Amino acid sequence: METSELLKKVRKIEIKMKGLSKHLFSGEYHSAFKGRGMSFSEVRNYQYGDDVRNIDWNVTARTGEPHIKIFEEERELTVILLVDISRSALFGTVEQFKSEIITEISALVAFSAITNNDKVGLILFTDQIELFIPAQKGKQHILRIIRELLDFQPKGVGTRIDKALEYFQRIIKKRSICFLVSDFLGQGYEEPLRVASRKHDLVGVRIADPAEAKLPNIGLVHALDAESGALNWVDTSSAKVRATYADWYERNYQYYRSAFLKCGADNLDILTTESYTTALHQFFKKRSGV
Repeated sequence: METSELLKKVRKIEIKMKGLSKHLFSGEYHSAFKGRGMSFSEVRNYQYGDDVRNIDWNVTARTGEPHIKIFEEERELTVILLVDISRSALFGTVEQFKSEIITEISALVAFSAITNNDKVGLILFTDQIELFIPAQKGKQHILRIIRELLDFQPKGVGTRIDKALEYFQRIIKKRSICFLVSDFLGQGYEEPLRVASRKHDLVGVRIADPAEAKLPNIGLVHALDAESGALNWVDTSSAKVRATYADWYERNYQYYRSAFLKCGADNLDILTTESYTTALHQFFKKRSGV
């Protein structure tokens, strides 16, 4: 991608996601992901309606007037975007590829995080770890993350969610919020998911296109497997072939649902045919208990 074109795309995403995070998601994100606890901030005069349990008796005795302690939430959280950039994300039958939606969702989460003064980091993966950007604050840092999401050229082609989770667990020592964004077309990651979710607040975000669920009946086609690179003839007119593919897709989906359920981690599904802002809005409200 040319530099000028890349900068235009970054700017377009920045304007869109910054607006959404400020007007729609900053409060919901804050409510959905709590800080580590409450810390003492200051003492002030008691006002009608204040909780009497917060009265500072030492200051009250010294001044002769009732005072209460004010506490603030310890906010500074670390958010890690663990993003699948394998070739299977280069698919879409509506307006956008899965990869484009993955980029926009990641940017929205990132802007929501820095609006709440949290740090954001990025791990890009395929069947190997492609890039790690340590968590930091600030607009320029988020713009770098968006640039990498838009223009990074991976060396790998397949998907190894297990490797990505193992790397995340090894490299991120402090408890973090991890958004694992992928199409989850694969298996074998249940154990590292369980281990990572013990320490971290892990959220799986599955991006899917409805057209992926079944093969169309269009006869004999020369099909390229985007991840393996294999080119094969596929007879889509065969009911057996279509059933085998549909079964493979469904098994991957059920494995994903089961793995997250077993380890108690949150997850949400976002289709390319629906509004991801609506899906995230509902998810944040659910986490907040609203």
